[in-house]
Amino acid sequence: MDHVDQALYTRPNLSGGTKRSAQKTALIGIALAALAGFVSSASAESILPARATGSFQVVGAAGPTQAWINFCRSHPHECRVDFSQPARIAMNSQVWAALTQVNERVNSLILAVTDQDHWGVLDRWDFPDDGLGDCEDIQLLKRRLLVQAGLPHRAMRMAAVVDEQGQGHAVLMVLTDRGDFILDNKRNAILPWRRTGYAFIKREGTNSRAWVALGHQLAPFSTANR
Repeated sequence: MDHVDQALYTRPNLSGGTKRSAQKTALIGIALAALAGFVSSASAESILPARATGSFQVVGAAGPTQAWINFCRSHPHECRVDFSQPARIAMNSQVWAALTQVNERVNSLILAVTDQDHWGVLDRWDFPDDGLGDCEDIQLLKRRLLVQAGLPHRAMRMAAVVDEQGQGHAVLMVLTDRGDFILDNKRNAILPWRRTGYAFIKREGTNSRAWVALGHQLAPFSTANR
């Protein structure tokens, strides 16, 4: 196993004095590996997914949470919409390999904790640079790494859902020409939105910084697995 693979599969020592350095090394390893999978057809071993049985219909405007507003103040580039980028990704085996690799490896690397336990506040959106984070933090990291791998930021939207237990949850919605797919910290499998078992409330817009309402569109098949 080379040093990049070790970084990808080793959780950082959260109690050590070098945890931030170890975490940074691991995240760089993920980005490099995802980039390699994206640009090299020889390294793409994943089979293209079936179509996601459609895309979401936007039903109106939606307000962001205060935690999102605060995140945008700290990371304004994360909230801008670049109209030179496509609003949908042309899916191919390289893109699918990058998505699956980043989703699985970030899920294994970041320890899921609540904002209350992590920061002492009810809701905070941020990057899990110390190796700890809740659902939205984990999805934000996935998007950052996928952008570094060459995928368009505009086509990867943060989304708010109600999960199979009736709890609020955040996922990363990837908009593609094969439909909308969901990256989730609850599972390593990337599912078409209809197979998540979630009710979809709202997501970031693709035409402005505003969020858009999804009208509580329901996924009819529940395959949730914590």
